[in-house]
Amino acid sequence: MTTALQAGEPGHRVSDAYRWTQLAIGVICMVMIANLQYGWTFFVPDIQKQFGWDRAAIQWAFTLFVLFETWLVPVEGWFVDKYGPRVVVIFGGVLCGVGWVINGYASSLNQFYLGQVIAGIGAGAVYGTCVGNALKWFPDKRGLAAGITAAGFGAGAALTVAPIQSMIANSGYQAAFINFGIGQAVIICAMAILLVAPKSGQTPAVAFNAANAQSRRNYRPTEVLRQPIFWLMYAMFVAVGAGGLMITANLKPIAADLHIDKVDVTLVGLTMTVVTFSATIDRILNGLTRPFFGWISDKIGRENTMFIAFAMEGIGIYLLYLWGSDPVWFVLLSGFVFFAWGEIYSLFPATCTDTFGSKFAATNAGMLYTAKGTAALLVPFANYMQQAQGSWDGVFLIAAGANIAASILAVAVLKPWRKSVVAKAQAETDTAPAPRVATA
Repeated sequence: MTTALQAGEPGHRVSDAYRWTQLAIGVICMVMIANLQYGWTFFVPDIQKQFGWDRAAIQWAFTLFVLFETWLVPVEGWFVDKYGPRVVVIFGGVLCGVGWVINGYASSLNQFYLGQVIAGIGAGAVYGTCVGNALKWFPDKRGLAAGITAAGFGAGAALTVAPIQSMIANSGYQAAFINFGIGQAVIICAMAILLVAPKSGQTPAVAFNAANAQSRRNYRPTEVLRQPIFWLMYAMFVAVGAGGLMITANLKPIAADLHIDKVDVTLVGLTMTVVTFSATIDRILNGLTRPFFGWISDKIGRENTMFIAFAMEGIGIYLLYLWGSDPVWFVLLSGFVFFAWGEIYSLFPATCTDTFGSKFAATNAGMLYTAKGTAALLVPFANYMQQAQGSWDGVFLIAAGANIAASILAVAVLKPWRKSVVAKAQAETDTAPAPRVATA
């Protein structure tokens, strides 16, 4: 059976090879939008040097990017659920390119803000679509599928850390914005043509196991917003997401403030500056953690995995506060923090879909993903706190405490609560009257 036939036959299971191909297409699209978030830190010092603006004012551009990347995902998810993934990803790819081209020509803060808003809308369209599509194609491996897809976003920027820094150094940050923006947009649009959503009966049944309570009921987005447990997950997402976003946006400035950004570090036979080494390792580990912890969560449960990962991040940030001024420890601990942080982008979408069903997965997971935008609002305030205190100590301690609190909430509150919500939904489904069949 050809791929084209498989894609067009509702009611017939497609091959696993076809499902994995769809997943791979989504991953490529995610790799192409990774620089929009994780590459930003390399542009900040040159923008500040060019115009002399306050760093916190520049970082509002990063916050606006994340806000528009996340807060519009439910709207984009609605279009995906209704019209399919292809048109939404093409739309997103075009906007990603336009946004970075605007950044390349920007000469005022407002122009950078505009460029980041447009790029954020585009990145959100691509991100939300690819994650939602993965959740639909793999009801039997939701944690792993969401993790692999999100890994493209987390690790994708590792491939271009050195090329972007090289182009900024040799041709200027403007050329880097324009060239990478156009190139990434073209690849996204090309891949989008091959992207499709599963039809009824083409995927395996939902996998039920003791570790993960999974609902057979499909909640509509309006119903999800009325569920208090959704808002608990939202608050936990914000608490954990804020620390990682703060370090993502400020990795190079933090190293510069600690006076170690240009120090060479040698590990496993490789020698790079602290910033280049940290950025490369961070991106790789931030990508690997998503399928790794997603796979772990399929085995031992979402909440148990959250407890482990969130606690690891809290400890890692606290140790960064203690030992971050040492170049080697800065590289190692920043990598450890990103390894413990990136899994939120696989665990929360999988947990949301487990709880509220897969029919509206793109929209419902998208609503939860807006928590990343809410967390991004704290990034400029971290800069203001650092400026007021003259160090990053307070920021590190608050972020560490928030992660420890979220790890406890995962097993003490979310786990038992979610079981009861799924059980109640199952009881409602079992007692619902069968649909009436019209007769001639």
